[in-house]
Amino acid sequence: MEHIETIIVGGGQAGLATSYYLKERGREHVVLEKSEQPASSWRDRSWDSFTLVTPNWAFRMPGAKSDSGSHDGFMHRNQVIQFFEYMVGEFKLPVKYKSQVTSIAPSDHNGYLVQTHGKDYKAKNVIIATGFLQHPRIPAFAGNISPDIRQLHSSSYRNPEMLPPGNLLIAGSGQSGSQIAEELCHAGRKVYLSTGRAGRVPRSYRGKDIFEWLELTGFLNLTPEQLPPGMGKFDGIPQLSGKEGHSINLHQFVRDGVILLGHLIGAEGHRVAIAPDLHKNLEIMDQFESNVAEIIDGYILEHGLACPAENLPQLRDGYEQHVLEELDLKKEGITAIIWAVGYTFDYSLVQLPVLDEDGFPVQSNGVTNYPGLYFVGLPWMPSEKSGFLIGVAESARQIASSIM
Repeated sequence: MEHIETIIVGGGQAGLATSYYLKERGREHVVLEKSEQPASSWRDRSWDSFTLVTPNWAFRMPGAKSDSGSHDGFMHRNQVIQFFEYMVGEFKLPVKYKSQVTSIAPSDHNGYLVQTHGKDYKAKNVIIATGFLQHPRIPAFAGNISPDIRQLHSSSYRNPEMLPPGNLLIAGSGQSGSQIAEELCHAGRKVYLSTGRAGRVPRSYRGKDIFEWLELTGFLNLTPEQLPPGMGKFDGIPQLSGKEGHSINLHQFVRDGVILLGHLIGAEGHRVAIAPDLHKNLEIMDQFESNVAEIIDGYILEHGLACPAENLPQLRDGYEQHVLEELDLKKEGITAIIWAVGYTFDYSLVQLPVLDEDGFPVQSNGVTNYPGLYFVGLPWMPSEKSGFLIGVAESARQIASSIM
């Protein structure tokens, strides 16, 4: 058994950022990464044309160069992967690949026993940096759908050419579902999009990118208790695209030929049951954008900023679509379904009562009640940005400074 001061579980953005700061402080540690390369989720779970939805200036990983690319551009996923590879090599981060952690348990004499498939470790500190999106979510009723319909999760989607000929059904209208629907529509495919209740934000508003406004107004620093009414900490990420820097609007999708549906609630054979909530979902999206614009307008007024006036497009096309409660996949020529309904998180490898009723870690800024046990890279530690590239380094720095 190998003894080491600190083990970081996971070699993604959070694990590498934490490793950077621990090495900067001269602290002994190792990063255990289950895959053969860093940033496995960026390689394995994003489609070919994927770009970040945050501008380049918001890529705040340690070691990132401010002159890399356009200030207001959007990094392609390959650039993100290349940066993480650069980070490991340039800063000589101690990453051990093909080391999947299977259990983290208290040791008999302080510290923790960390087990992997091939080796056991004893560590004084363990930092869990496995991310927020462990398992692709697909509803149980998907198993009732006829086997001649190809089904895949959005994490397995790569490009339009990989899908069989025919029309397509996408379940989920959050960030991934809406972007994939747009790409497939532009590729000439007929798309049916099952909507959820993820909100919508404009790519830019009154002269600034939406992320600049979210940062200026303090929205990115809100804790779960401070969220506006109607917003929950596990809600889907709002519709937004970084590709070519544009807004996404489902009403525009209708103009482009997309068929909107309510959310899927069941299936049998070629028939899919649909909740009659399409118009309600659209109302939620429209109101979300309106609320965000109102927050920005209030901030501009309060601080006396000289920003150009702007009226966001008030499209209504989605409300003109008939509300369907059932869809015959065979009749509509649908040959594939893409499930873009998110992921579940899973921290069951920790053999301690450290999770709340939602299965989320009980912690304060990533520090648990158990000495030497930390989480990093998750949203709401303490704010949403702690789980994303714009804020994960800040959280990693704080955790690294907590190591005694």
